Amino acid sequence: MQPNVKLKRQKLGKKFSWTPYLFLLPAIAFLGLTSFLPVLQAIYLSFTDYDFVGSPTFTGWRNYINLFKDQTFWKTLGNTLTYLIFAVPSLVVLPLFLAILVNQKLRSINFFRAIYYFPVIVSVVVAGIAWKWVYAQNGILNYFLSAISFQSVTIPWLTDPKTAIFAIIAVVVWRGVGYYMVIYLAGLQAIPADLYEAAAIDGSDGWQKHWDITIPLMKPYIILVAVISAIGAMKVFEEVYIMSQGGPANSTKTVVYYLYDKGFTSLEMGYASAIGVFLFLIIFIISILTFKFINPAKVIT
Repeated sequence: MQPNVKLKRQKLGKKFSWTPYLFLLPAIAFLGLTSFLPVLQAIYLSFTDYDFVGSPTFTGWRNYINLFKDQTFWKTLGNTLTYLIFAVPSLVVLPLFLAILVNQKLRSINFFRAIYYFPVIVSVVVAGIAWKWVYAQNGILNYFLSAISFQSVTIPWLTDPKTAIFAIIAVVVWRGVGYYMVIYLAGLQAIPADLYEAAAIDGSDGWQKHWDITIPLMKPYIILVAVISAIGAMKVFEEVYIMSQGGPANSTKTVVYYLYDKGFTSLEMGYASAIGVFLFLIIFIISILTFKFINPAKVIT
């Protein structure tokens, strides 16, 4: 008992040290200037009328009231949820499948890893322009479909509201698969090979071993990819801006694109800030719900 009492007294009497906080100070200051301060400025501007000329004029809740009455905003929010619903499952499943394939000990496997990762390092502008040519009515995709169907195919991929959003989702998935594959690959390489050998002895071989061993042990990585890809899907902008400019008929316009349009085209910075705050709340709620219903700590244990 006495050693424990002495230990508790030593802990209680331990002097406070500023050293750890001094090491954190540069990072906190950098985050404050680049993240926290702009967030506070956006919240303030969302309650004002500001067009980059003069000083902001306080308008109260008017921007938020107009936001809930804005049909275009709800249209863009629906489009954003479409990106979320269709892109995230693909970005969770396909990279895991590719990671399992490239995790094999085969000759030239590093070459295939590089090929799958290549879209990640390609500039968004270059990728957008290239895919815009592919999706053109006289582009490579329609030419290929015409060749295999032996008849002329001229599908308006980016000019038809029914196909435009899914064409852009395909590009978003194409660019993201390699990035999430690397995350999964790091998790796969941390799984001991002994587990697969034991599973083979028990009769679990082929793809069955991945269902029995890989998927359960990869759940923390799957949750991480799901959260990151969901946040990314809610912020799609570059692909839309380059490939369709939000058209046709706002069928591909996202909330972030609408924010850009209002803030830097119409110069309604107060209204754009209200859109940004609303989007932040949506992403925050999605993140909280994800960690509430899928607790990473429980998954790991």
